[in-house]
Amino acid sequence: MKITLNNVCKSIQGAQILKDISLEFESAHIYGLYGANGSGKTMLMRAITGLMKIDGGHVIIDGREIGKDQDFPDSLGFIIENPDFLNTYTGFENLKLIAELKRIADDKAISDVLERVGLDPKDKRKFKKYSLGMKQRLGIAAAIMEKPELIVLDEPTNALDEDAVELLINILEEEKSRGALIILACHDFEFMSKVADEIFYLKSGRLCKERADEK
Repeated sequence: MKITLNNVCKSIQGAQILKDISLEFESAHIYGLYGANGSGKTMLMRAITGLMKIDGGHVIIDGREIGKDQDFPDSLGFIIENPDFLNTYTGFENLKLIAELKRIADDKAISDVLERVGLDPKDKRKFKKYSLGMKQRLGIAAAIMEKPELIVLDEPTNALDEDAVELLINILEEEKSRGALIILACHDFEFMSKVADEIFYLKSGRLCKERADEK
């Protein structure tokens, strides 16, 4: 998979939040987006995943343009902002609902991915009873469950303890090894430095050549 962004722009209520962003991403790599709140990281992810219509420029995935040739990437797993599931369903039941849409992951695959992120597939607790860390783990499980070609994770370390972060690092390396293209946005620069092959810095909606200390 190859993703090309050409002069991507977006404004909301007169404020320009993405300003002429041009980037390339390729399979079997992990890319980091780093910047302060409001720098444009999440909006750039929304543009790549087709969750936001851009005002100018192009997002092209394997020669097909988002918003023109396709609405969303064909093979995508993502967390953008906080993972949200049905409160009265268990983790397994929530993933099964998602899996039934494409019929890629069966019950065994669901159980396997729950174990992979450190959750018990047989846990009968409903999502509303999950801790914040468990909710984040379930979000990660949903993003990787169907072995997508593109994985987009916004603040994936949120609410994770040290052991869970190490588990996440291993998962990301495994996904990269199978050929996935992974894009992360994270406030934790130490984590980003460990996992990303390349880090792109954003400030006020623009790409910077180096990390900027923003207040």
